[in-house]
Amino acid sequence: MRVLTIFVRHGTTKYAMAEAELSELFRTQLSDVDRTTVVVDTALPSWESERAPNRLVIGGDNSASEFSAFDSGVASVGDDIWGYDLINIATSAFRQLYWDYLERFRPEVLSAIVGRPACLGHIDCYNHPIEVRGCVSQHWMRTACIFLPPTALKILGSFISTRDREEWFSGDPEAPFRADAPLSDAYKRFITDWLVGNDIGQGVTWHTRITLNEAGLPEFERKAMAILNEHLLGLRLRAAGCRTIDVTWLSGQLAGRRPDAVDWNTPWWRQLASRDRHALSVSTGAPVVS
Repeated sequence: MRVLTIFVRHGTTKYAMAEAELSELFRTQLSDVDRTTVVVDTALPSWESERAPNRLVIGGDNSASEFSAFDSGVASVGDDIWGYDLINIATSAFRQLYWDYLERFRPEVLSAIVGRPACLGHIDCYNHPIEVRGCVSQHWMRTACIFLPPTALKILGSFISTRDREEWFSGDPEAPFRADAPLSDAYKRFITDWLVGNDIGQGVTWHTRITLNEAGLPEFERKAMAILNEHLLGLRLRAAGCRTIDVTWLSGQLAGRRPDAVDWNTPWWRQLASRDRHALSVSTGAPVVS
């Protein structure tokens, strides 16, 4: 199996060991994988910085955070992307918050999605549905570390779903989202509470917190845009026919059975509820608060 990793970082000060940790995951769990890595460093100018066998370091576009950097990595590979069975997208923060799911990336699990329209990783969700750009949604794929086929990636065209700040933000730290922004009030509250360091009802808080004032507003908008891009990416994948598959669920499903015996149409909430570890029952019937 050939895998291309596009690993995004911003310099090497924060999460200094992240690339080595990801390489160790492949060495210990996926030792037979033929892996090439493109490191996209958004702190560097946009040209090749370093080249070694199976590893390239380039500068990347940071205009839409990691999502524009992912695009830089894809562009650097060009048509060679079709020579890989799977594309691994990862960021230097891939071991932040909950990361027990990482140990479930094993050869039999990755092999099961090769040739299938499936994005493999950790599914996150809200306790209640939200609405964004007219779509009701409740879950997304955590883009800190995912695997997907090159076909799905190329169908998307770009990892960026939005970059227009004026569409979303008011410029007022007291009410940072525009009143007419295309997202529900519930989603505005979830994003705001999460970024200022509050628990959004799941017993966990973000590893960083932003003070929502004039000085903190630019960083708030940058991180909120990243959250929107992550959620919208999941919506676009599903619209393109690419299933979102929880790696913990799939690992359990493959215990003692062949991939063809797996119900690949299992909806996301059933995947979470039937994990063999850290199962989560989620209500999907609550109305969206607009």
